[in-house]
Amino acid sequence: MKSQLSRRRFLQSSVMAAAAASVGRLEAAEEGTVELPFANGRRHLVAYPGKRPLIVLTSRPPQLETPFAVYNEGIITPNDAFFVRYHLSALPTRIDPAAFRLEVKGLVKTSLSLSLEELKKMETVEVTAVNQCSGNSRGFFNPRVNGGQLANGAMGNAVWRGVRVKDVLGRAGIAAGAKQVVCNGLDSGVLPATPDFIKALDVDHALDGEILIAWSMNGEDLPWLNGYPLRLVVPGYFGTYWIKHLNELNVVDETFGGFWMAAGYRVPDTPGGCVEPGTTPAKTVPISRFKIRSFLTSLTDGAAVRSGQSVTLRGIAFDSGAGLTEVQVSTDGGHSWQGAALGRDPGRYSFREWTLPWTPGKTGEARILCRAFNRIGETQPLEPLWNPAGYARNVVENTKVMITA
Repeated sequence: MKSQLSRRRFLQSSVMAAAAASVGRLEAAEEGTVELPFANGRRHLVAYPGKRPLIVLTSRPPQLETPFAVYNEGIITPNDAFFVRYHLSALPTRIDPAAFRLEVKGLVKTSLSLSLEELKKMETVEVTAVNQCSGNSRGFFNPRVNGGQLANGAMGNAVWRGVRVKDVLGRAGIAAGAKQVVCNGLDSGVLPATPDFIKALDVDHALDGEILIAWSMNGEDLPWLNGYPLRLVVPGYFGTYWIKHLNELNVVDETFGGFWMAAGYRVPDTPGGCVEPGTTPAKTVPISRFKIRSFLTSLTDGAAVRSGQSVTLRGIAFDSGAGLTEVQVSTDGGHSWQGAALGRDPGRYSFREWTLPWTPGKTGEARILCRAFNRIGETQPLEPLWNPAGYARNVVENTKVMITA
């Protein structure tokens, strides 16, 4: 009861005043611990403003992972359970929505300073899309790599509503020679020397009509910790491009050379974006689209099922937009595979549910594997691929369950 009351008091506090909560403040909302399945995997569960208890990787800046059980609740990730990933510790703590402006500048015919009201008067669109951190599942890499040791909870699927970047840039008018659109938000480093978190999109990508400037997530205003009042939504691309608290689009005539493009978030320039474990790639490129993935959500490692008693295996699958065609499941460690039934399709960038009835046989340990396929022939590797940054893991997942009498 004491824990429930402390959480309620914490969540009733002003989100705007507490978005950059101190460690001491976070302790007041702690809800226990969880043990992730890799070395040094013990984490605290903490309720931030607007969030149910999430797995804390760091508190400054906030890095919060979704408990994996949430993905068995449905294909849409609730706002209060959606993962949080910041790179810089100086978060905005107050934003006046009436005074807020999105600046559009650089190589445009007309510079713009757009209010939220003006943006919402433009044509609005919706897309159901997965946002996944580049380092999702990094904790499972072997050899171990630097960076946040995440399990599989740095991903989420939501219905995003906003305006097309294409339409905003069309209002400004792209000038001749434009090469990239540089995107910035209101968060910043504590020290002046810290590189601001700025990302860039090629002009052709920015104008493809799929990238949104969103103010709504699952029918509500964006949660503060997911980018209120505006964020970029870049379907099919890793979350590093989904700039939070978006307040600036700057059109430039060169390839942007900021730290988070030129040095950070890069993968080996090789087929599969991988190298031999423990080696250094000769050349790297900025990370971009994520890879096809699938997960079993209805059973976790170590779960028990009864021999002869039918259960429905359930999970999720997604890719970067080519479109899923099939999910296969093995209940015997990969010796044989069966096709699962795919659930409704909310759009090619969304999670898709899959189900398969299974009647466990003889008692003992069973290994359940799942793998997805898409329209361009992509599937998941049976053995994990490795890169020095621990990005883009998509190996076939392996869940061990015990069949009991």
